[in-house]
Amino acid sequence: MRNITLADGRKIIVHCLSCAIVEGAVKPNGGTIYETKFFHAHQDVAYPVRGLVILASKRHVKCLDELTEAELNDYIHTLHLIRKAQRQVLGIEQVYYFYNEDTTHHFHTWMVPRYDWMYKFGRSIESVRPVLLHARQERNNKDEIEKILKAIHRLRDFLNTSN
Repeated sequence: MRNITLADGRKIIVHCLSCAIVEGAVKPNGGTIYETKFFHAHQDVAYPVRGLVILASKRHVKCLDELTEAELNDYIHTLHLIRKAQRQVLGIEQVYYFYNEDTTHHFHTWMVPRYDWMYKFGRSIESVRPVLLHARQERNNKDEIEKILKAIHRLRDFLNTSN
């Protein structure tokens, strides 16, 4: 079991965070952004960054090469749709994508937007962790959460009407 602190301060104990979200035991801030037969997209639950989307497999697998052909096709299509929505709806021009296989839970991709306020931490992969920690510690306030919730609704509306 893992102890996890969510961006809104809730503390939860789960075996697998992704499974808990997909099964509905844990509701991410703002709820589900988009869902397919194989994947679930939601705002990252730990870091309050507008437009930071997690695309997680519903099936409990850890590696990209464990996806079936149907899952892989759905993954690429869904990743593309979400990125299109980030750009067209939220005006996000740059995104860092992360996926790692040494995670304690299952396959998911982080889609981390880059905003001007982030560049004081650098422009490379090493800047992402300090950016996320800064967001949790310094930008986790009512106004920022309100902006994030509006962004979630805008992404959800776009994705559910454009597919």
